Amino acid sequence: MPVQWREHIISTPDILRGKPRIKGTRIPVSLLLGYLAAGYTTGQIIEEFPDLKEMQIHACLDYARELAEFKEVA
Repeated sequence: MPVQWREHIISTPDILRGKPRIKGTRIPVSLLLGYLAAGYTTGQIIEEFPDLKEMQIHACLDYARELAEFKEVA
């Protein structure tokens, strides 16, 4: 079951120039996706960023999934 990424990810123009990030942090979604792409486990990522929760990392994957499914309507 997909995580509801909107509960964990936010984008505001005044922080990280509007890049999507984990709510309550300055950790960009792209950084976490990069860790996952490099083969890091959620446990290893949490070791690097102890304030993160596993659900937040899963939210990044759900966010990426939704972006990949996006269809532009002309």
